[in-house]
Amino acid sequence: MTTKNPKKYTVTSALPYANGPLHIGHLAGAYIPADIFVRHLRLQQKDVVYVCGSDEHGAAITIKAKKEGTTPQAIIDKYHNQIKQSFEDFGIGFDIYHRTSAPIHHDLSKEFFLNLYEKDEFVEKFSDQYYDEEYHQFLADRYITGTCPSCGNDSAYGDQCEKCGTSLSPTELINPKSTLSGKTPVLKPTKHWYLPLDKYQPWLEKWLLEGKKDSWKTNVYGQCSSWLKQGLQPRSMTRDLDWGVDVPLEEAEGKKLYVWLDAPIGYISATKQWALDHGKDWKSYWKKQENPEDDACLIHFIGKDNIVFHCITFPSILHAHGEYILPEHVPANEFLNLEGDKLSTSRNHAVWLHEYLEELPNKQDELRYVLTSIMPETSDSEFTWKDYQARINNELVAILGNFVNRVMILMHKYFEGKTLGATSLKDDTLQNQLKEAYTEIDTYLNDFKFRNGVARLMDVARLGNKYLTEKEPWKTFKEKPEETREVLQNCLHIIAHLGSLSQAFLPRTATKIFAMLNLPETGLYQQDFKFADGHQLSTPSLLFEKIEDELVEKQLAKLNSKKPVVEEHAVKNALPAKANISFDNFASLDIRTGKILAAEKVAKTKKLLKLTIDTGLDERTVVSGIAEYYNPEDIVGQHVSILINLEPREIKGILSRGMILMAENSDGKLTFVTPTQTFAPGSVIR
Repeated sequence: MTTKNPKKYTVTSALPYANGPLHIGHLAGAYIPADIFVRHLRLQQKDVVYVCGSDEHGAAITIKAKKEGTTPQAIIDKYHNQIKQSFEDFGIGFDIYHRTSAPIHHDLSKEFFLNLYEKDEFVEKFSDQYYDEEYHQFLADRYITGTCPSCGNDSAYGDQCEKCGTSLSPTELINPKSTLSGKTPVLKPTKHWYLPLDKYQPWLEKWLLEGKKDSWKTNVYGQCSSWLKQGLQPRSMTRDLDWGVDVPLEEAEGKKLYVWLDAPIGYISATKQWALDHGKDWKSYWKKQENPEDDACLIHFIGKDNIVFHCITFPSILHAHGEYILPEHVPANEFLNLEGDKLSTSRNHAVWLHEYLEELPNKQDELRYVLTSIMPETSDSEFTWKDYQARINNELVAILGNFVNRVMILMHKYFEGKTLGATSLKDDTLQNQLKEAYTEIDTYLNDFKFRNGVARLMDVARLGNKYLTEKEPWKTFKEKPEETREVLQNCLHIIAHLGSLSQAFLPRTATKIFAMLNLPETGLYQQDFKFADGHQLSTPSLLFEKIEDELVEKQLAKLNSKKPVVEEHAVKNALPAKANISFDNFASLDIRTGKILAAEKVAKTKKLLKLTIDTGLDERTVVSGIAEYYNPEDIVGQHVSILINLEPREIKGILSRGMILMAENSDGKLTFVTPTQTFAPGSVIR
């Protein structure tokens, strides 16, 4: 993490958009990693404020309100309350869960705008924007749909294609349509205030490209690097909308602040409200201090789709303002897929958190464990119900739960659940192994490697099982009862440490463990537990239950029932088959899985991208003609199939060593050919 030792931490999770419920992709992307990290800080008695809230502005909410025949206020109230309740039921430990419709947020957002306006930071200009002549209004980005120029999706929005993730502007859409009237909009001039990101590019290159090169995650740094290499352009910070924060200028009547100006300010307004509620000084968590060593450490936990806003746009706003600290880390995660397909809110292809909590009550930690184990930290990962079942049954039940249950049952069977003497851990080897576990988990969590951290926790449970199996106290009790007691009491200490370490990862499980041990849950890391003479353990109970096939089948059937019915038709206009080849010819092709580490446009070309590919064997440059379909910054971290034994070829002065495999339809549109599950680079494709 950072080399500094900050006195305060400000930790944020991405503001969920208040026009729909939460799903497991949100949890794995931003909320579970942030919650683990914050709990880890608090276990070390760090001063930390953890904030989040509902993002309640923007065109998507007004569109949903129109479709449902209600008001934007009714929409945000419904989903704010649902999301807030889901977080509470799941156990995410925000200090405050706020909302951007609050007056304190509107006031602060206007203050930010006026601060930049009075410093002449904005560029004022007229631009042609789409206008719906039937509804007599300018159309915000989300009021326009059309065909994505990158992937051909005919339902792309004016700001982003949700199918391929490409960031767009409305005028880039093919065959644009107004979502209000369904008709083709016309272009009309309108005045807006633009943030000159191009002006801040030299500063961003120094602060980000130079300053964060060795500390930020590769997927985050790579995407930012690609954006900056392309050259930043001014971005409008106002919109012609009837829902949001008013632009605080007389000449801007009827205009609202761009949601990506006001939404991240929501972190600050939430902290401000928390401070008012608890008698704290919010400025010490957000503003630069007289002594820079007293500055708080700001960390944003987000998903892949929000990287550019948190790493480029928001830091530029903070920099232009001048009084605020900048993010020290933005540990963004990639996307979580579901059962071989992308999570999709529009297609209802998701595991919704509120439904999970209703259908699988008291299994919050089971889901936390599975999602942490498969967290998409640097590349996309996948959730399947079969894997959920396997990880719970084979790891939580068979390793962690089994160890705790065996020890507790044996203590009650042989010693009526009572310890003898003021016990401490009486095995130096175990003591050293536990200290190593604390140290390694601390390092993993400080480096945002949560998958490694939870795996190390499970290793401690394996250590306990191994120790218990080797000592075989059930065989020694009759002849060596004192030796048996010492072994089991050593095991109690391992269980106590499992409870301590579980507080960050599995908080409900930690509470259960301490309750069974009849010890207070300290909320701190402990490396030396003591049981008093005659300490009475509580009655044993199972930490986890096995997941039966019936539950998995039920959840899979539920997912499948949501899929739209698609009639099977013969493929139209399919490209003709090529001549047959021999198997030997096919076998000579060496096709591997790879991962795009960096991407940039090839100068003076429209179609070519220069890609740096991790092939598992090496890192190599490949020139690929996909620039018309993919933006460089959107494909960093993309897993691909690559032909690695193609004869090297010089293209536009660049030596290309290989070919990326793409699927092409009859219209010439391209898409990546990738495995349905994430395989390590270098895996052979047969």
